[in-house]
Amino acid sequence: MTWHFTEDPAVFRAAAGALLSAEPARNTGLLTLVDTAGRLGWWTGPDGRVTGVLVVAAPGETTFGTVTPEAARALASSPDLPGNGGPAVVRGEAAAVEAFAQATGRPWTPTVRMRLFRLGTLTPPDPAPAGRARVATTADVPLAAAWAREFVRDIGEEPGTDYTGPVTERISDGRLLIWEEGDRDGGDREGSDREGGDGEGGDREGGGGRPVSMACFSPVTEGQSRVHFVYTPPAARGRGYAAGVAAAASRAAREAGAAQVLLFTDLANPTSNALYRRLGYRPVTDHLTAEVTGR
Repeated sequence: MTWHFTEDPAVFRAAAGALLSAEPARNTGLLTLVDTAGRLGWWTGPDGRVTGVLVVAAPGETTFGTVTPEAARALASSPDLPGNGGPAVVRGEAAAVEAFAQATGRPWTPTVRMRLFRLGTLTPPDPAPAGRARVATTADVPLAAAWAREFVRDIGEEPGTDYTGPVTERISDGRLLIWEEGDRDGGDREGSDREGGDGEGGDREGGGGRPVSMACFSPVTEGQSRVHFVYTPPAARGRGYAAGVAAAASRAAREAGAAQVLLFTDLANPTSNALYRRLGYRPVTDHLTAEVTGR
């Protein structure tokens, strides 16, 4: 039983591909980071099968995929522990993160508790919010980049300086949706969630309505896609726009080929947890981000 590490995504996929294919939902966070990670790891059990995976997305930041508490404890004492003296931030399923943090013997603090949800039968909001969903265009980049920054701030993280690149990539791929209030003729002009209506009838080009909410979905990998960057600015909240655009993004992810559509919610936000249950999402597992300090 041991951890193995590589910096080559192809080597990692060759070793851990069976596990990634078998457990795409539990590995969703890791799957979106494989090609950009600085280091990747997999755990082999006594029979040689791979039963755990991780990525080091940035120096000092480790994301667990499917990892048992036993493998997490072994990582804490591994001579090949990623990072300089071990990761300062660890994310993943709560049991594995807690096992790792405790095994380090160092002080640690839970900073974020999340719940992973998987879509069952999509149930768009009824009544639907005013307006419609459309696929974002390049003209939406400045607004979406500003909203992405505010989204990161809202979830308690320190925002980066510029989200133009990530937003442009999502828009170029057709993976960012905008909810517009009203219609081309002016229509109804009245009127956040941490993570992830009806997209039917939505336009692929900007209409005459005012953008009031956005949502993205990740590229389909191993049959899964994750809804994220669901954001409504404060002045437009409370009108159901997040539900509308999240439902539209969920449908779009399925139409793009995702057999499993996923999203994370903040356990401290009962509103978003209830919202996604109404849309047809069901809990999969709880996740934890922990900060490990000291030596």
